Amino acid sequence: MTSDEIKSRPLLKAFLNYGISALLAVLFLYIAFYNVDFGEVLKLTSQASVFWIIIFIISFYFGHIIRTLRWKVIIQSVKPNASFKYLFGALMVGYGVNCITPKLGEITRAVLLGRWEKLSRSSMLGTVIVERVIDVVSLGFAVLVSAYIWRESLYEKFLWLESTLYIAGILMLGIIIIIYLTVVYKEKFYGIIIKLFGKISEKVAQKLAYIFEMLTLGFSSLKGVKNYSLTILLTIILLLVYAFSSYLGFFMLSMNQIQPVTYQMGWVLMSIAAIGVIIPTPGATGSYHALAKSTLVLLFGFGETVSVAYAFLTHIISYFLFIFTALIIFFVLNKQQNNLFKTIETNPDKM
Repeated sequence: MTSDEIKSRPLLKAFLNYGISALLAVLFLYIAFYNVDFGEVLKLTSQASVFWIIIFIISFYFGHIIRTLRWKVIIQSVKPNASFKYLFGALMVGYGVNCITPKLGEITRAVLLGRWEKLSRSSMLGTVIVERVIDVVSLGFAVLVSAYIWRESLYEKFLWLESTLYIAGILMLGIIIIIYLTVVYKEKFYGIIIKLFGKISEKVAQKLAYIFEMLTLGFSSLKGVKNYSLTILLTIILLLVYAFSSYLGFFMLSMNQIQPVTYQMGWVLMSIAAIGVIIPTPGATGSYHALAKSTLVLLFGFGETVSVAYAFLTHIISYFLFIFTALIIFFVLNKQQNNLFKTIETNPDKM
């Protein structure tokens, strides 16, 4: 391999990581804003209710407080006295990073919490993976509830949804089986993975082994009936809060004056739009807009302009809050950590 080929590989990897995400965002934005007057969208958002925006922001932060509490429960056996401040800080910084690149945010969360709480980065990344698995399972549950709530037209309007649920269910069952085998039969399963994939690529086998190790560490941290019950309860509350935030979006743009709106509509909208969050675009840009607009137009009968305005406003507020909160928390907590290290170095006997 030539030196030019070696140099080009990181560039190719960077394009695959970030370029494809950006292209997907552009594609979905085009789909969402196609045949919609952006000037009218800006006009509608500029007239949004300040009162309901403030309530939306409160709901936004409350949802992430619940998410932080759930993460604290997940790592209970590893760090019983984990600081809520550091957990919330790492969470919000991770989401802020996800607004730029959809892959690094989860790693950032694990690295920061590991550094701030003096914990293993691998085990923390394992808990983040566990949380993401829970999120995907709970999203599937939310969509099933939506299908019950809006049973007349949900699958008819979103023809891909039912087959997607079946495929996702099969994949999740496979993941759960793999996780079970990984946790219960750790040594044997590691050996099988390394032996099987080692014939193809030693590098791939080692990466897979590392992923399974993180999964083991993550699920091993979630111990006890009490912690499992709390995790399930907090996940349900989190879904309810997210649905409430979606419901508040109707009032920000006075969409309740166009037609009656209900909390159930907020739940359905949250469930479908959340699928866009899974798609690897920066901060769910584009994918969220396209699915939120489709739900509002196809299921609820709102006009395209106000539907795009809803997606644009709720997304831009969340996006700004993630970036703004991440920057403040990162600099404040890092400064506190640096001051603590200096104190330890200068006065080790007092610590």
